[in-house]
Amino acid sequence: MPARYGFRPGLIAAAALMLGASMAAGGLAARTIEDSDQTQTLVGSYLAGRFASSQHEADQAASFYGTALSRDPDNEVLLERAFLMEISNGDWKRTLELAEMLIAKQPTNRMARLALGLSEFKAGNLAKADDHFKAASNSPIGELTSALVRAWLRLAEGKSQAALTMLEVPKQAEWAQYYLRYHRALIADIAGDRKEARRAYERVFKLDSRTLRTTLAYARHAAHSGDVKLAQSILKENLDKSQGEGHALVRALAQELDSGEANTGLLIATPTQGMAEVFYGLGEALTGEGGVSIGVPYLQMALFLEQRQPFALAALANAHETTKRYEEAIAVYDLIPKATPLATAIEIRKAFNLNSLDKVDEARSLLEEVARRDPSDLKPLDALAGILRSRKSYDEAIVYYSKAIDLIDKPQKRHWSYYYSRGTCYERIKKWPQAEADLKKALQLMPDQPLVLNYLGYSWIDQGRNLKEGMQLIEKAVALKPDDGYIVDSLGWAHYRLGRYKESVRYLERAVELRPEDPVLNDHLGDALWRVGREREARFQWDQALSLKPEPEDVEKIQAKLAKGLPTQRDAAQARKSKNAQRTKPSKRIETKLAPQPALPSVQ
Repeated sequence: MPARYGFRPGLIAAAALMLGASMAAGGLAARTIEDSDQTQTLVGSYLAGRFASSQHEADQAASFYGTALSRDPDNEVLLERAFLMEISNGDWKRTLELAEMLIAKQPTNRMARLALGLSEFKAGNLAKADDHFKAASNSPIGELTSALVRAWLRLAEGKSQAALTMLEVPKQAEWAQYYLRYHRALIADIAGDRKEARRAYERVFKLDSRTLRTTLAYARHAAHSGDVKLAQSILKENLDKSQGEGHALVRALAQELDSGEANTGLLIATPTQGMAEVFYGLGEALTGEGGVSIGVPYLQMALFLEQRQPFALAALANAHETTKRYEEAIAVYDLIPKATPLATAIEIRKAFNLNSLDKVDEARSLLEEVARRDPSDLKPLDALAGILRSRKSYDEAIVYYSKAIDLIDKPQKRHWSYYYSRGTCYERIKKWPQAEADLKKALQLMPDQPLVLNYLGYSWIDQGRNLKEGMQLIEKAVALKPDDGYIVDSLGWAHYRLGRYKESVRYLERAVELRPEDPVLNDHLGDALWRVGREREARFQWDQALSLKPEPEDVEKIQAKLAKGLPTQRDAAQARKSKNAQRTKPSKRIETKLAPQPALPSVQ
C-alpha cells in the first residue's frame, strides 16, 4: 500500500535503525508456548514474547515480556521490548511506567522520551515535555519528530514565530522537508499568518496534489481565507488525479463548497490536534510502506492525544489488516464516529475483513444493508460483487456489477473499474462477446489503465485473435507498469504463445525477478527455457514452482514436465489449435493473475 500521506521510502530505513532488532521474529507458536511449562521460565517467556511480536500480537507479547521482565528487572533488552509492546497495545499506564524505567537506563531512548513528553504535554507541563522531546532528537528520524512536536509545543506556549523557526531544519531529506512545510502551513494558519501559510501550502501541494490530508488542509485554508474558488480548484485537482471516484471527504467538502454551506474551519485548529497530526502522519506513512511494527507506536501516540482521531484509527485498523488481524481491524473501525462521510467506506472495509474471516454471509448482509440505506450508491454493490468475484461466484458477481452499472447515467473515466470487473466475470463463465464489450468500454473510459490493457490484450492472444493489436495493448501495459511482475509475465507469455521463445525468456526472467514467490511465473519461465534448449534450467524453474505451492490442479502438470519435459513444438501447436477451437474453459493464466480483487476504499 503506497503511503497516502506523502512519505518517501527512505523513512523506513531510517526508522528501522531506530527500533533495530526490537521487532525480531521468534520460533514457536505463541499459543503452544503459552500453554507449556516453558512460559514459567525467563527464556520461555522471552521466546514467546519474540514470536508474539513477530505475529503482531502486541497484547500477548506485552504479557510474555512482562513475565520475563519480572524475573530479570534489570535486563535492558526485555525492558525495551516490553515497553514497545505496551505502547503498540495502547496500554498507556504501563507504557509510561516502563518508559520511566527505560530512560533511567537509556537516557536518550527516542520512543520512551516521546511517550513521556506527550504525557507531560497532555498534563500541561510544557517545560518538562520540551526536555523529553529535545532528548529524542539524536537521529534523522528523531530530529524530524522532535522538530515537529516542539514546534507545536511552542505554539501552545503562544510563541508562533518560535514555532515556525523550529521547523527550519535544512539538513533534512526531501521527504522530511515535505512534513516540515506541511506543519509550517498548519501552524502559520492557526497563528493568523495567511501569507506564510499559503506559501507553504503551495509548495507542498505542488509536490503532491493527491495526498488527502494536505489537500483537505489546503482547501480549508483557502475557504477559511475567503477564496472559495481556490478551494474548489484544489479539490478538483485532487479528484481529477484519482482513477476512481475520489476520497469521500474530498467529495463531501467539494459538495459543501458548491452549495455554499461549507464549514470553513481549519483542518487543524489547536496545538494538541497538530501534535496528534505529527504522529498520525508518521505512523500512517510507516505502516503504509510496510513498517507496521514501527508505525503502530506512532499511531498510538496520536490516539493518546486525540482518542477518536478518525484517521489515526483508520490507519491502525489498516495496520491490523496488513498483518491479517481482521477481528482487531473491525474492532478499531467500530471506534470511528459514525456521523461522517467515511461511514460507507468503513462499513465496506469491515465487510472485506469479514470476508477474509470466511464470514461471507455476514459480509453480504452488511453490504446489502449499506446499499439499502442509499440505493444510489454504487460502492457497496461494487464491494459485494468484488467479494463474490474473488470467491469465483461469477454469475452472482455479474448481477451486482450490473446493478451498479445501471445506476450510472453517463459513464465517466472513474467508472472504468465496473466494466472491467464485470468483463472479467463474463470471461470466466465463457461469455466472451459480453466480456469483450465490457473490456472495450473500460478501455474507452480509461485508455491508459494497465489492468484493462493487459486483460484484453492477453485474452485476444490467448484466443488467437487480433494478435498484433493484442500484443500492442500488453506492451503498452508493461510500458506503464514496468515493475509489475504479473503484467511483465503476460508479455512474456504472450510471446511464448506466439512461438517467440527467446523474447519470451527475456520477459519471463524479468517477471520472476519481480515476483520470485509466484509459482505460475516460475512455471512459465520453465516452459520458455525448455523451448530454447536450456532444459536443465527449465527443470530447476519447474522444481521451484512446485516448492511455491501451486494450485492443486497444476501440481500434476508440473510433475509431468519434470519427468518428461514438454511435448514437441508440433504436438504443442496442435494442442493449442484444438484448445482454441473448443474454448471449453477460460484461460487459467487470466484467472490466476489478471483478475485481482478490487482495491479497498480508502478510509484515510
